[in-house]
Amino acid sequence: MTTFSLLLAIAILSYLIGSIPWGVIISKSFFGFDIRTKGSGNMGSTNAFRILGVKWGIIVQLLDISKGVAVVLLAGLIGEGLSFPNATGFEDLTIIKFSAGIIAIFGHIFTVFAGFKGGKGINTAVGLFLLISPIELSIALLVFVLSLILSGYVSLGSILASLSMPTSMFVRHNILGVNMPSYTFLIYADIFIAVLVIYTHRANIKRLLQGTENHFAKLQLIKIGFLMPKNRENK
Repeated sequence: MTTFSLLLAIAILSYLIGSIPWGVIISKSFFGFDIRTKGSGNMGSTNAFRILGVKWGIIVQLLDISKGVAVVLLAGLIGEGLSFPNATGFEDLTIIKFSAGIIAIFGHIFTVFAGFKGGKGINTAVGLFLLISPIELSIALLVFVLSLILSGYVSLGSILASLSMPTSMFVRHNILGVNMPSYTFLIYADIFIAVLVIYTHRANIKRLLQGTENHFAKLQLIKIGFLMPKNRENK
């Protein structure tokens, strides 16, 4: 097969794997309803935790993360030895892996298997960064946990965590002097994903500003007045 054919195969497989709607599959198979008809109307793990319970929420989360991991591994297997015009200076195979991960995220958000109404891509992105940028991912997870403890808002934690990825990379490279090959490519890719996360959370941002966003009161271990939900009971 030609290089183009192999790259096209990686793209198609990445989209299809990313499109697997685990939240919908599990809710229909074990609970008899489409999870998108309840709660926030999202098929992701946050709504699964809220509607299906902790055990099934964890299962959905791990399965969605596995999609990001799977496409990176698959891209590495199929793309091994492929070469194409590359002005970034970054290793060809890593670009293929990163691109496969981004395509999988789009697959999760716009899943062909569920009427193009999917999730928000966070867990699939976690799977991508787990293999591509583990240090930045660790920092992002810390930001997420701290945000959740202080606010109780999963959406706010997800947004801040996504923004921390390019920020931590910038600090490590430009201030701490950590050598990162093809830093420019990586930081722009991280910025792109952060913008995508903000886009998928646009309704959440509106509710956060209005004080009506879904709130996990039990996870807000440190109560801060201005971060408490308004005009509704904590959920």
